[in-house]
Amino acid sequence: MRKEQGAPRSKYRSTCLIRGDGGRAIRGILDRIGDKWTLLVVATLDGERMRFTELQQRIPGISQRMLTRTVRHLERDGLLTRTVHPEVPPRVEYELTATGRTLIEPAVKLAQWARVNGTRTYPT
Repeated sequence: MRKEQGAPRSKYRSTCLIRGDGGRAIRGILDRIGDKWTLLVVATLDGERMRFTELQQRIPGISQRMLTRTVRHLERDGLLTRTVHPEVPPRVEYELTATGRTLIEPAVKLAQWARVNGTRTYPT
């Protein structure tokens, strides 16, 4: 490791510059999962298939509009699937994709870190 002005370079420096994209890839992922509701929706769907209303009831404080927006983004990004059953009235269910399930472990680790280290109050 080369030192500049006495300070060692981080061993993680290249992680944010993968493929020489200037950090765009990592910023894109953080934009997707860093909003207020995404990780809560993903965690709630872990191992379950749920209807919209049930999902909304299990996530305190989420509005219908924000849940709709969040599940649309997650579906667009390939993290969950939306299945419409041809019934009257139509039954719509959501569940995580294989890719969405891979997000559970890092999300749990981040939540654990936040519980241990989150001493300040963050705005809602």
